Amino acid sequence: MDAAGPHPGPEAAGRRRVSWRGLRNRMIGRRGFQSFMARSPLTRWFARGEGARLFDIVAGFVHSQVLLAHVELDLFVICRDAPQRPEALAPRLGLPADRLAALLQAGAALGLMERVGDAFQTGRVGAAVPGVPGLAAMIRHNRILYRDLADPVRLLGAEGGGELARFWPYVFGAGAAADPDTAAAYSELMAETQALVAEDALAMADLEGVRHLMDVGGGTGAFLSAAARAHPGLALTLFDLPAVLAGAGERLARAGLAGRVTLVSGSFRDDPLPGGADAISLVRVLFDHSDPTVTALLARVFAALPPGGRVIVAEPMSGGKRPEPAGDAYFAFYCLAMGTGRVRSAERIGAMLAEAGFERITAPRPRRPYVASVVMGRKPA
Repeated sequence: MDAAGPHPGPEAAGRRRVSWRGLRNRMIGRRGFQSFMARSPLTRWFARGEGARLFDIVAGFVHSQVLLAHVELDLFVICRDAPQRPEALAPRLGLPADRLAALLQAGAALGLMERVGDAFQTGRVGAAVPGVPGLAAMIRHNRILYRDLADPVRLLGAEGGGELARFWPYVFGAGAAADPDTAAAYSELMAETQALVAEDALAMADLEGVRHLMDVGGGTGAFLSAAARAHPGLALTLFDLPAVLAGAGERLARAGLAGRVTLVSGSFRDDPLPGGADAISLVRVLFDHSDPTVTALLARVFAALPPGGRVIVAEPMSGGKRPEPAGDAYFAFYCLAMGTGRVRSAERIGAMLAEAGFERITAPRPRRPYVASVVMGRKPA
């Protein structure tokens, strides 16, 4: 204790912070406060900004459905090269001209389209949709998630997830994913949406000196196909459920990799992982599963790797102490709808790798956090 008296501890400081925030929140919540803020020349800009931000959140679902309608009608392609008038397009699309005009006007308001007089042409944001691998498929797929989120409070209290859980049955074990038609549906979506993840993961992952890469839970081989193109001398193994690998051979053959990738069927929940690889990738795998399942999987990965071998985790992640929209809003609720798994921060994944025995854990700055982040570790030599 010094002459100035005792220093306040962290709990007291925390109470002061909470008290200040509570005062702020009570003031903002008073009737008439927003009107006062909007009238005052000194605070008008702030009130407008906060109000617009809140309205964007409220209107977010409508915005997503405007985007979906553009994708379903293929408007980004139809209007790509030249402006199109709604009355000229309406017969082709089987819609009333005034309704189609309302959709295109909404698209222009969101930056998806651009208005050119009384016609509309694809805007810069909309032009990216057909060119981003898997994006249109994911936009269509989100209809399932939106149905699950129709009652978000119910979803928060529900066990076992919603309709989305039936689309991704593999998260509940090999037996739940045995139906070949179901496996084909989710494997196709996984493959279509994997291209961006693979691009970012391979840009961040350190594969220097790696001779043999095994992708665990790698679906039909989209990530390994990208790795094969980036590293021509790399030996490759794909490990996944038998129902999933049934479609992997054909896809890999079309990519010219039939003789280069070894397919090994099994469940990482029930079976040991094969040895021989000096690097193991887990791409969009951990966030599908609960902590006990992930702990057991990382133990199997550690056992399968040789001394000095490395593990690469690539998936959307939480911002942790600095929450961010992609991981902590979209993907967090996606996991809730699946009925299992959770979005973890890079720090949490690093801690789980350390608990499994890995060291030299690194997390490169993500290029696009809404696509994937990467955490890597090494088995002690």
